[in-house]
Amino acid sequence: MSDTIVGRAELDAARLLLARMGISPADLVDAASDRPPAPTFAEYVPVVSAAVSDGTRRAYGSYWKRVLEHWGQRRLDEPTPSEIEQLAEYTKTHVMARRNARGGRSAAEHLIAALRCLYKRAVADGYVAAADNPALKVAKPRRLPSTRRAVADSRLAEINAAAASTGDDPALDSLLLRLHTETACRRGGALALRPVDLDPDQCLILLREKGDTVRWQPVSPTLMRHLQQHAEERQAAGTGQLLRYRNGQPITYRRYDHL
Repeated sequence: MSDTIVGRAELDAARLLLARMGISPADLVDAASDRPPAPTFAEYVPVVSAAVSDGTRRAYGSYWKRVLEHWGQRRLDEPTPSEIEQLAEYTKTHVMARRNARGGRSAAEHLIAALRCLYKRAVADGYVAAADNPALKVAKPRRLPSTRRAVADSRLAEINAAAASTGDDPALDSLLLRLHTETACRRGGALALRPVDLDPDQCLILLREKGDTVRWQPVSPTLMRHLQQHAEERQAAGTGQLLRYRNGQPITYRRYDHL
């Protein structure tokens, strides 16, 4: 009985507020109907993929592909939060098993993040109302404590010895390891390094990394000398990528897979 009375009171208050604003209930209905029809995932995913940064595309591309496999012909405003949870659970149980796998929790988290990125742009483009964003109504899996740990000095020495004596380009691999050991930079920072980013007078290198982070990083004179020698021997142009193969071609993320 009390719920009914409260409901009527709220309706009366809403009618009074709308009347003072000069808005009728019909205006609200007309405004909702003005929203353009939501595109299908197959139509919209390429739009979002072309609009985001390369890093975002690499992080979410495989998960958008999974969404297309399941919902390609569905409209953006059709899936419910429960269906997103079901797809996240499916992704979690069908993830590729690796030695460092943690039960697929990361895959489920990334799927939800990929959908949030997709729906954020759909809201901005006017295809979905902010209050109807289903991805925001699904909680990400709780992250487990990290298992990362520092590499012991003896093991690091073994890694460097193996890199310097095996492989098809020991000089490149040794330089990569030395660069990351001294600077703790990300792969993207190493791949973005250019000859013009070297300051030999102060032994500094300019690193451009994730999230448009830019920082000057001190390095040893030895590393600076080898970076300059590498750029000269492999004909790296001043504003071109510094790290290159013997044939002068810039290295990619695949070099890290090889290493």
